[in-house]
Amino acid sequence: MSRVAAVARTPPVDPSTTPACRTGRNGCGGGTLSTRDEGGDRPADTFRRPPAATDPATPDLTGPAPVEGVPATVEPVVPVGVATRVARLVTEVTAPAVLVTGLTVVIGWHSVGGARGLVWGLLATVFAAGVPFAYILGGVRRGRLTDHHLGRREQRRMPLLLGLASAAVGLALLAALGAPRPVLALVAAGVVGLVVAVAVSHWWKMSIHSAVAAGTLVVLVLTFGPRLLPAVPLLALVGWSRVRLRDHTVAQVVVGALVGGLVAGLVYAPLS
Repeated sequence: MSRVAAVARTPPVDPSTTPACRTGRNGCGGGTLSTRDEGGDRPADTFRRPPAATDPATPDLTGPAPVEGVPATVEPVVPVGVATRVARLVTEVTAPAVLVTGLTVVIGWHSVGGARGLVWGLLATVFAAGVPFAYILGGVRRGRLTDHHLGRREQRRMPLLLGLASAAVGLALLAALGAPRPVLALVAAGVVGLVVAVAVSHWWKMSIHSAVAAGTLVVLVLTFGPRLLPAVPLLALVGWSRVRLRDHTVAQVVVGALVGGLVAGLVYAPLS
């Protein structure tokens, strides 16, 4: 009788306060939370728990919202500014291989004229620019060199030594074949310039872009006269591009231009 009395004294339970009714289940009314639940005395995740990590089909409601069109694990690419694009273009157009090729062909054509002069220029180009640049491209493809501009100083030694050997062999061959003096003088200036570049690059990263650009301008002025002097500001553009891309400092650019101009003036001028 005491057990029956205890059950009888237990107050009836309000069905609306049960967990099933608070979440709108078992037909206990439209799932509206009670005043106690709205008061915030229960943890917030009681009503919305994150999905299990083992379910790939369920989106993660607790993580940051993904950016449209960009995977969540990949950072958005920062757009490149106009100045950097221009610097890259200038660097490619004024690359040493490009300038040496163009200058050698022009000097060969001007020294003799016609197809014969172009042949001399192209033959000199093979040794002055073709062989070294082919070696550099091969090194980049095999992963031994970082880039075709030899941006890392410690990677410059072998390409420069190969370029020096190639230019020396080309100079000897051209002399044996009777090449015009301006072509020989140009290749000889290249040999001297490479000797200086090899020596300096052992300790310091001098700008070869600026050296070749300055040497090219000096040779053109010596060949075609002072009417090409208005092109001198282009040297500043080349130097700016190398500094802008953070491949060189201002000092490395200035020293490179001085070395290139001096070698062209002291070697090419008397020999041509």
